[in-house]
Amino acid sequence: MDLLRSLPIGLYLEQPVTWLHRLDPRVKMVWLMSILVTPILANAQWRFALVGLLLVLTLSARIPYRVWRQQLGWLALLSLAVMLLTFVMPDGLEVSQPDRTPPPEVLNPAPSAPPSGTESGNPTQAEAESQVEAQSGDQPSPTESAPALPQPTAYRYVVFQWGPITVTRRSMDLGIRVGTLLFTLIYGTNLYLLTTAPEEITLALEALMKPLRWFRLPVTEIALTVTLSLRFIPLVLEEVQNLVRSVQTRAINWQKLGVRGSAQVWLAVVERLLENLLLRAEQIAAAMEVRGFTSPDQHQVRWYQLILRRWDWFALGLLVVLWWLRLSWGQSTV
Repeated sequence: MDLLRSLPIGLYLEQPVTWLHRLDPRVKMVWLMSILVTPILANAQWRFALVGLLLVLTLSARIPYRVWRQQLGWLALLSLAVMLLTFVMPDGLEVSQPDRTPPPEVLNPAPSAPPSGTESGNPTQAEAESQVEAQSGDQPSPTESAPALPQPTAYRYVVFQWGPITVTRRSMDLGIRVGTLLFTLIYGTNLYLLTTAPEEITLALEALMKPLRWFRLPVTEIALTVTLSLRFIPLVLEEVQNLVRSVQTRAINWQKLGVRGSAQVWLAVVERLLENLLLRAEQIAAAMEVRGFTSPDQHQVRWYQLILRRWDWFALGLLVVLWWLRLSWGQSTV
């Protein structure tokens, strides 16, 4: 199926079987949650280290180059574009400072009225000299300015400035956070789905959600819903591909149809797609009913047996090391 091959996101790789395939799905799910959680309040070095860790896992598992070439290239380009765009965007800390220079009437006050104690109404020479000295000593000259002092350290808030483009330390930090988090979130999840079968995912999810039974949550029903949804994704892609091919084979002249005619055609295609998907869902429900399915608790299908082996315990030990490094070295100082 061409559409399924062109959209490798979220699909399971059956061959070749790598060491990531052999790991217990519960261990891989705990690792995935740790990779998604540790970037919170982490520094830039730790975020780049997680990106490098995902690349090392991909290369060490010897996943075929054709599988992750296109996806990794587009994802890296998207993350880099988002990072560079955030670099040049305003960082939100540019606050206009008001002018703190006193007004002219404060710098050059008007002469005060003569004191009433003098007989002639004019101040004496001593009083005039004292007033001039007080004004000259207390009031700064409007032309005076602070001397230019050298910067005591090499710290600069503005890292790069060229015309209207300004890169600050705050914008760099935001760009690194957004770009690395986008790459880690998408590629980490896809790597997990690439090396874990849908049945293993639901079985691991049900095993990890067992404590929620104490709160009377339908854990088994949730796992069954996840299983059916993962199995339904290829059917949706197949129906979309068939409808697109049916439209292409009819050689429709879109220019003659115009905007309104084209919209009517695509609305008919979408309507047909919904009808086919509902028909597939009805067929799945009928198949489950014929097989006597009444409730997930009574009809549990165990595709795999979850057993922690030696390499699973080794992976859990490495997970402890990962969290120790995160708490000791990857903590953000901001």
